[in-house]
Amino acid sequence: MFDPRLRITTDRLTLRAFHPEDADRITTIVEAGHRFLPPGAPGQAAGVAAWLSTGVHELQRSGQGVHLAMVDGDGRIVGAISLFRTQWSAGITEVGYGVHPLYRSRGFATEAVRGLAAWVFETTELRRIELRANLDNGPSVRVAEKSGFSYEGVLRAAELEDDGAHDLVVFGLLRGSTGSPNVFPEDELVTPRLLLRRLTAADVPDLTATAADEITQRRTSVPRGYTEEHGRFYALMASPQHRISGAGIVWAVVERESGRFVASVDLKSTEWGHRATEVGYMTAPWARGRGYAGEAVLAVARWLFDKQGFQRLQLRAAVSNLASQRVAEKAGFTREGVARNGAGKEDLVVYGLIPGDLP
Repeated sequence: MFDPRLRITTDRLTLRAFHPEDADRITTIVEAGHRFLPPGAPGQAAGVAAWLSTGVHELQRSGQGVHLAMVDGDGRIVGAISLFRTQWSAGITEVGYGVHPLYRSRGFATEAVRGLAAWVFETTELRRIELRANLDNGPSVRVAEKSGFSYEGVLRAAELEDDGAHDLVVFGLLRGSTGSPNVFPEDELVTPRLLLRRLTAADVPDLTATAADEITQRRTSVPRGYTEEHGRFYALMASPQHRISGAGIVWAVVERESGRFVASVDLKSTEWGHRATEVGYMTAPWARGRGYAGEAVLAVARWLFDKQGFQRLQLRAAVSNLASQRVAEKAGFTREGVARNGAGKEDLVVYGLIPGDLP
């Protein structure tokens, strides 16, 4: 059973049990309709006193977990964090959290998760902490990554919400884990003409038009008969999973001046041990011939070598795809050979770029 007097101090927060003295603050939160308190929190102010007296402590009394308030240096409750589904005999627990809308994007959730995880491994015999988040919940996914959790898989349609079923991504942190998992940070890259950022729902129409274009269909392995359903799945589900699994990362490429989608660039087949990966791209029909692909690929290469410590970037292009080969050559890649039948029955020209090759 977790100690009901549990109190953890981090740089900016105190994690402690909820008290009856919190009634005014909790009442304000409930009346404002903010939803970050633990499951079972009252929906009406009339239920606050009973919840603080007994309800919020039932999980601790059951031995299966504990609910804690995140309190800042000024004594304000800025969030809540919980351990639950604890299996003492197996040495496993799960962590969940929520942050007040006015205090988000300040790193409080990451700080709380790190502090609570450190306490768990220092003071209990538990050996594993699990964290689950909606795959399309970018902030929660980043909390898991920044807290040192490792991606372990996706539970498809495992969470039912008002807008339908959501996939859940599962992260795990083990006693003795060191370092961060191998995942590319979700950085934005800027060039004189372009911005590279994550794909969003707003990109789906242009992404679909690009993938459904005749040249793209002929030159890439995107699904045939590409629809907006394909585009939405790729932008909002497949791309985030690709990154958090450690396989690579996907960027939307947009014009800085107009904000218009002009291409997508992705890293794939990443070999973290060798610090090597491969780049791929597709250019929107309305943006071809302007050098956007080469400019974006070069920006990715500089970021990869200068910021991520990688030593090799590979690019492959069909022998008949002269335009893609020109992109590689203008970006400074060296032609290294031909992979026979590298794309089904078509040979692929293999290009490589290392830090010393950068123009």
